[in-house]
Amino acid sequence: MIFSIRTAMLTAAIAYLTAYVNVTVSPAQAQEPALEDGASIVMYHRFGEGDHPSTNTTLEQLDAHIAALNEGDYTVLALPEIVKRLKAGEGFPAKSVGVSIDDAYRSVYTEAWPRFKKAGIPFTLFVATDPVDRGLGRYMTWDMIREIAADPLVTIGSQTATHLHMIASSDQRNIEDLETSNARFREELGFQPNLIAYPYGEFADNVVRIVKDQGFIAGFGQHSGAFGAGTDIYRLPRFAMNENFGDVGRLRTAAGTLPLPVTDAVPADTVVDPGANPPNVGFTLPDGFPRADQLACFSNHEGKLKIERLGPRVEVRMTRKLPQGRTRLNCTVPASGEGLEGRWLWFGQLFYVK
Repeated sequence: MIFSIRTAMLTAAIAYLTAYVNVTVSPAQAQEPALEDGASIVMYHRFGEGDHPSTNTTLEQLDAHIAALNEGDYTVLALPEIVKRLKAGEGFPAKSVGVSIDDAYRSVYTEAWPRFKKAGIPFTLFVATDPVDRGLGRYMTWDMIREIAADPLVTIGSQTATHLHMIASSDQRNIEDLETSNARFREELGFQPNLIAYPYGEFADNVVRIVKDQGFIAGFGQHSGAFGAGTDIYRLPRFAMNENFGDVGRLRTAAGTLPLPVTDAVPADTVVDPGANPPNVGFTLPDGFPRADQLACFSNHEGKLKIERLGPRVEVRMTRKLPQGRTRLNCTVPASGEGLEGRWLWFGQLFYVK
């Protein structure tokens, strides 16, 4: 099914995005996007915990997602395999998608893991160590995490020790927090994870530098979008799923998304300069990019945004000063080409005002 432009704009407006990705694809690829050129990741938090709808996925939604992934023409890849392919410059099978879960809530152990295991679907669990150490009631225990970690379908990743706002913390505070969590992983699991999910999806250039220094080989945000050749491996996007943004149609959209071939995106960092708020936002698309006239951009702060073009260059005009905290931008274009009907090319960006 080919969606109308209006549907495209509505989809983009309501998409749950929280960060930044800069994707590069060659002009030749952009003219005829190949199915193996990109992949995407879906992320979850908790399951069957209806008193937290903003981070919860209902069990009915989860069952529908698993059925769709198994019955559709998707290739579910473990995150380490995705990272390996990106680092090696390898392509991806058609409709490649990864699965991740943040925060190590106990409902992962009781509800999600048995379902994913039965379906043979790999996933990565990102753990913040301090809530586990404190024995908070809704979190897994280390015994549970060890049991899950022994499953060959499961990868354990880090989400720091205290789940702090890294983008708003000092470098020293971030370093100490990561050193603490790394030590706890080694003590409890016998190894230190090399994948990290930024708490709240917040990162900046200095955060990425620290994460690299601490031995992580890839970092994941909470912004929607796909990735492929040229994606910054420390700013990988993920589609967040919850009760309001978690029907099976959204899962299919996320799992089939392709990267929008954006280059020269500005601003380069996520932190907004107080003297340039709202920021100047722009990027370049390849010459002759198909359906460029159907590009639509939205922010959660301002809604639909005006777009100005100068050849392949796109300037996105924000008119309102961004508030303190996170503002999310996303731009989408309906994909074109044989076999791409109903799929999207997607670019997301996070802005953060301290």
